[in-house]
Amino acid sequence: MNGLEKAYLTLQRLEQRNSAGTPAIDAGVGIAVSVVYLAAMLSVPMGRFSMLIWFALYPIIAAAIAGIGFGRILVKSLYIVPLVALIGIFNPIYDKEAAFCIGKVTVSRGWLSFASIILRGMMAMQCILILIEEYGFTGICHALRRMGIPAFLTDQLQFVYRYMSVLLLEALSMRRAAEARGYGRRNYPVKLWGTMTGQLFLRTIDRSERINRAMQARGFEGTLPELHRGAHHRPGTGSIIYGILMCAGILALRLYDVSGVFGYFAGR
Repeated sequence: MNGLEKAYLTLQRLEQRNSAGTPAIDAGVGIAVSVVYLAAMLSVPMGRFSMLIWFALYPIIAAAIAGIGFGRILVKSLYIVPLVALIGIFNPIYDKEAAFCIGKVTVSRGWLSFASIILRGMMAMQCILILIEEYGFTGICHALRRMGIPAFLTDQLQFVYRYMSVLLLEALSMRRAAEARGYGRRNYPVKLWGTMTGQLFLRTIDRSERINRAMQARGFEGTLPELHRGAHHRPGTGSIIYGILMCAGILALRLYDVSGVFGYFAGR
């Protein structure tokens, strides 16, 4: 199975999970808690690494409540490490002031901030992945619409998501055609790749025009009607209690250094 097939199957799996049933926690509550978590976690001072590491508990707890294997979420979050590493790669070079010592090894503030940037990126990605895994992209768009986000924004997000499947299907069709006519050949000249990219663009445009005509024939007037279903939906008592407890716990981790409290009792 190649990368295109895996990407397409992943989109289909997320959509099936979204339509399979009602999640344990309301999508609006999940989004609100995630926003509070990201704001609190990203606002932790760069030098407070011991304070930051406690925020790693939230993705583990949220994944367990949603019934999602945290191991898969952790592995997927590793893909963002090279990107966030580029942000702080020069920190160890420019900031060599000692932060603490482990035996005879001195750890500089630059290395501490570098590790902090990588950890923040991984935890932010884990939070987003759990949202998508639990509610699906369509479910998130529905929840955002109910929370008062303008319809033209949620519609555009959902269109982008849907046309990703169209693009992947057309690219997969072209790849299979090239493999069927290439007799096992895997390397193609750059000129041919340029031609295939242009053909992919034209095929997706033609497919999107056919989809648009089909939508207009079915009464589409510029707003996706399914986004208005459940406009008066209210989260359940369990979701509200979950949101209050999670937000309170996250704010407590941000306002108080739990590591210092544990260190105090350990010293006694």
